[in-house]
Amino acid sequence: MRNVKITGINTLLSVIRRYSSTTYEFVPKAKSVNRADIEEFCEFIDRGRNILVITGAGISTESGIPDYRSQGVGLYATSKSRPVIYQDFVKSEKIRQRYWARNFIGWPRFSSVQPNVSHKFLTKLENSGKLCWLVTQNVDALHYKAGSMKVTELHGSSYRVACMRCEYKVNRHDLQIAIESLNPSWRAFSDKLAPDGDIQLSQEEIEGFCTPHCPKCSGPLKPEIIFFGDNVPKPTVEFVFDRVQDCDQVLVVGSSLEVYSGYRFVLRASEMKKPISLLGIGPTRADKLADLKIDAKCSDVFNQVNI
Repeated sequence: MRNVKITGINTLLSVIRRYSSTTYEFVPKAKSVNRADIEEFCEFIDRGRNILVITGAGISTESGIPDYRSQGVGLYATSKSRPVIYQDFVKSEKIRQRYWARNFIGWPRFSSVQPNVSHKFLTKLENSGKLCWLVTQNVDALHYKAGSMKVTELHGSSYRVACMRCEYKVNRHDLQIAIESLNPSWRAFSDKLAPDGDIQLSQEEIEGFCTPHCPKCSGPLKPEIIFFGDNVPKPTVEFVFDRVQDCDQVLVVGSSLEVYSGYRFVLRASEMKKPISLLGIGPTRADKLADLKIDAKCSDVFNQVNI
């Protein structure tokens, strides 16, 4: 008996009605998924006994977190703002002030975002015993919120903060309280959430914001995420390459793989002749490596599959 199957027509129709009534602000226009693609995807999942999953920002857009590259709705398409560069953050107190001011205002909304159908599907995949490991390029912790345990956060997490000078670490929620106490009368507002949890503020709005520092050594604080221009730690890279070795198939969900830090694992899997499936809206860097490519909204596929 198959372990993976297409859901019944009544369930499918109710899902379509529910999702057609919802507007996803950060989800680009998507093609309709066809039955043949669903059948092939079911076969892919059914065959897998040790699937390595790699996720990107496209899995979280349906939760309300924007990405960088989506056509028409990503940050690069809708704003002249660009993510902070690691070297700039390290060298400039002004850059750190700007980052923490924006992140302070954006944090309540960013941290309240909840996992969607796609995150929950991957948790079910883990619970079914089919998951080798889950590697996410996202810093939003939504896989953990959905209940996944076998997770590597390739680019770190916005929920952890560390001193750049000593060993001090702090939970981001606790840091929010500390920042509030530093800025009892400072106020700013924006409804333009950015991909990494900060928001857009003008330089005038940032003026007067007191930047948090390490309470032990007064050193600069940095979220434990890999900024643009920084490198993923070598032990993390080696760990994921080991998981590529262990797996029997690779599933990429919601990633264009334009950033090499994620693409290299798919490239290695291709060199090892392991089946690769890509799910998400728009082209990816690995399209030519894929055995199956479904150009569609993630939930439109996962909602039609039972494990």
